[in-house]
Amino acid sequence: MGELDPWGADVAVTHILVVSDLARSRDFWVGVLGAELHREYGGTSVVLRFAGGWLLLVTEGGPTTDKPEVTFAPPADPDRVSHAMTVRVADCRALYAALAARGAVFLAPPHDWGGEIRCFLRDPDGHLVELSQATAAGPA
Repeated sequence: MGELDPWGADVAVTHILVVSDLARSRDFWVGVLGAELHREYGGTSVVLRFAGGWLLLVTEGGPTTDKPEVTFAPPADPDRVSHAMTVRVADCRALYAALAARGAVFLAPPHDWGGEIRCFLRDPDGHLVELSQATAAGPA
């Protein structure tokens, strides 16, 4: 993209997760997964640095002027997923062991698919997080 790039030079993606208990979710993402607390806003949102990006934890809420028909709510059923977060890691098995020791609960142990080794865990509200390690047999 050239100098007329509409995104601009400082574009960044922030992933928003709607949570039912802000303190519990903050403690999980910081204490278990190792995110860095950047800022907290009045008991309704927490900004974290995580895996080279930004993560915004927000409490549920109704429509606003800029989203007049949208309500934010945590997942109603953690077994029905409309989105997930994938984090590319250097050693899936080692991270699995380290995070499990901190209290993370995984859906299953890491599985080697040939091109990648991956496993999944959920945050306290059921948001799905995939840990994925590229292997020599697969794409980088």
